[in-house]
Amino acid sequence: MNVESTLAVEWWVANGPKLAGGALRILLVVIVAVIIRAVLRRLIDGMTRGNGGRKPKLLKPLRERAPQALGAFASERREQRARTIGSVLKSFVTIIVFGVAFIQVLTELGMNVAPILTSAGILGVAIGFGAQNLVKDFLAGMFMMLEDQYGVGDVVDLGPATGTVESVALRTTTIRDTNGTVWYVRNGEILRVGNSSQGFAVAVVDIPLSYGANLASATQVLTTAAEEAAAEELLAKDVTDKPQVLGVEKVTPEGITMRVTVKVRPGRQWAVQRALRAKLMPALEDAGISLKSS
Repeated sequence: MNVESTLAVEWWVANGPKLAGGALRILLVVIVAVIIRAVLRRLIDGMTRGNGGRKPKLLKPLRERAPQALGAFASERREQRARTIGSVLKSFVTIIVFGVAFIQVLTELGMNVAPILTSAGILGVAIGFGAQNLVKDFLAGMFMMLEDQYGVGDVVDLGPATGTVESVALRTTTIRDTNGTVWYVRNGEILRVGNSSQGFAVAVVDIPLSYGANLASATQVLTTAAEEAAAEELLAKDVTDKPQVLGVEKVTPEGITMRVTVKVRPGRQWAVQRALRAKLMPALEDAGISLKSS
């Protein structure tokens, strides 16, 4: 055996048990971190799941905006809201658990983590002063989720953009508009939220009539046709109340406009409007009531 081999054997005899023990401890730290993360994520999943239509545990201390009268629709809203908050909590859990595990691994490798933690603290303060907008976005995003201002799948008007919410994160909200364009809106820049999908919505259909139309007959025809349309299978699942003919909404030099409204499931008002319009216009024509010419 040459000198180099002898030195290698002696080094391994002297340091091998220490290295093996350190490797085992590092492996144990990683395994424990993975287990803790999995357990915490499972607890979060349990808190964000409703049971038999009841509110998820995570939402019980939070403000409830959905009207109780909506029943199953309100349950869907609660589940959606709980999933959104749950996804954020899972991200926090992952960052914290793996961050602590990383520090522990560095300690096992013999590194002095005190200077690293001190530097991280100083760097955090510096970043805090230089990234106030980022902190503002984080806080705004958290409060919007806790207050249930909107969630994934809602149709909202945020000022800078209007469309369907595709994702809600702590820093940005992603919206896709009717043209398919994706908008990324910083939460800290949102000054107002118009939500067309919260609680319930109202489908509004304006019917243009000519000046020679009999308004009493038109009202009767619209009432009957709207109620029949709402009772059909296509619309029954979306309509939550009886249609109402509000009467004359507008009088212009070109003619008279009558308005029909019906309360519907959130986000379904546009589909119901189109379906009602397709039923009401032919019903008026069949009854001999003249419509306004374009």
